[in-house]
Amino acid sequence: MSKLVALNRMRPSQPPSWTQSPPPSAPPPGVRHLLAVAGTRGGVGTSVMVVNLAVYLAQLGRSVLLVDASPTGAALHTMLDLPLPTPNLEEGVAEIDEFAVVPTPIPGLKLLPQIYGFTGTAPLRPGRKPRWARNLRQQDVDYVLLDLGAGTATSSLDLFLSADLGMLMCSPDPPAVEGAYRFVRGLFLRRMRRTLMQDKFHLRLLERALLTLPPVPSPQELVRTLTRFDTGLAEIAARELSQLHPRLILNNARSRADTELGHALHDMAERYLGVRLDYTGHIERDDTVWLSGVRRRPLLIDNPTSKSARNIERISRRILGLVARKQEPPAEPAPTLKPEPTLYDVLLTHRGASDEELRRAHKRLRDIYTPGSLPLTSLVLDDELPRAQALIDEAQDTLLDPLRRRAYDVSTFPEEEDAPQSHRAERDAALEAERALLREELARELSPQSVFTGELLRKVRESRGIEIDDIAQRTKISRAYLSAIEEERWQELPAFVYLRGFITELAKYLKLDPLQVSRTYLKRYREWKNQQEQRDAR
Repeated sequence: MSKLVALNRMRPSQPPSWTQSPPPSAPPPGVRHLLAVAGTRGGVGTSVMVVNLAVYLAQLGRSVLLVDASPTGAALHTMLDLPLPTPNLEEGVAEIDEFAVVPTPIPGLKLLPQIYGFTGTAPLRPGRKPRWARNLRQQDVDYVLLDLGAGTATSSLDLFLSADLGMLMCSPDPPAVEGAYRFVRGLFLRRMRRTLMQDKFHLRLLERALLTLPPVPSPQELVRTLTRFDTGLAEIAARELSQLHPRLILNNARSRADTELGHALHDMAERYLGVRLDYTGHIERDDTVWLSGVRRRPLLIDNPTSKSARNIERISRRILGLVARKQEPPAEPAPTLKPEPTLYDVLLTHRGASDEELRRAHKRLRDIYTPGSLPLTSLVLDDELPRAQALIDEAQDTLLDPLRRRAYDVSTFPEEEDAPQSHRAERDAALEAERALLREELARELSPQSVFTGELLRKVRESRGIEIDDIAQRTKISRAYLSAIEEERWQELPAFVYLRGFITELAKYLKLDPLQVSRTYLKRYREWKNQQEQRDAR
């Protein structure tokens, strides 16, 4: 009796390509890139993000294996309109094939689903087995995408840490924000234990230090505590902390304040936890996401022109760009003893900041340091806010007074007194990677015969790092009209004579040929107008 167990109803008629023996001259099979998506709490959209990211990569011609590894339940098969995977156990066989990959309706995309056993209602967790995790790396595909669901289960943290790129989904509400900070804390603790697994002496010191701290302490606080036990161990912790770099994605954004929350979470995580929680992008709240779930179709297939679909595409481009960069610049190890912050650090700004930049930084931080502030959830108690607010006000008052600022700079930076006070903007790897990809695409697309659509104009703008607000301020064209031009919402555009002027000014700002842009774009507008007139005539 064979002991190979499969998912009878869903096994493909032909074995997946990675199960076939490669020719002797071919390199050994293996995953090119392993990506993981985790959530700060249930319902923040990990499954939506990972399924649509898989679709995006598959549509680019990549081979993708989508893995359902959520501890809270099997869901990905439903989102792809596949039947519930059920084991077809032969009599006397209690083992289940954990790598029974099934095809999906999307070319290039395969699914490794979870299945339910006969003895319980929870899905089986293959991620609990180290052998299973190692086997993931043996799959001959371009990308393996892991849906880790929500929570800080050890297996989920291990898979997140083993990924080439880990993404953390969050939403603009207190439980999700608190969950984001808790996930980061748990991730650092798990990384430390994995690092010290073969070093029993330092591992025992770590556990002793943890007994002196609150449960799941701040990584910075743990590093400082370790200096009292062993400076070598503290240096190891500081090095591991500097290499911890999860990516943050904000879902269900309803307002501009929600989209700005990602930047605030990045700043607060770095200030209070010492972790670079880089903001990769946001997804707007949109009923089309819910409708695509009801229809059991990925959003990028069901409604690719919706706002949320475009948000997901932009995030996917950034992720693809980050992966293509091979490796990011090495981060400097965090200091074991954090130096006293300067007044510039308090305002999260730089020595070359102008008065206007200082005022904006002060206003932004005053908005963050308020009772009930989302970015400060679980980080700062309300009774600690007055002291933090006073320090922010003191920093502004000192730095806005030229004499006091000069005296402060001389006393605080004596060796840098004559150094140029220019701002070195922090590198945003995700944005740089996305723009590099867009520039490569545009180099192939743009020619003297290019037909300029709203989508193409948007790609040109984003490839150059230009925001719609920048164009609106310079050209005096309203933001609403610029958005309608890019999204080709024809019914919201002004009269033809005004539209022609807007398109010409937009092309000049983007350094494109105004004649070619206006001729091809307005031709599309006329076609739509003629169709509308014909419909009205009928």
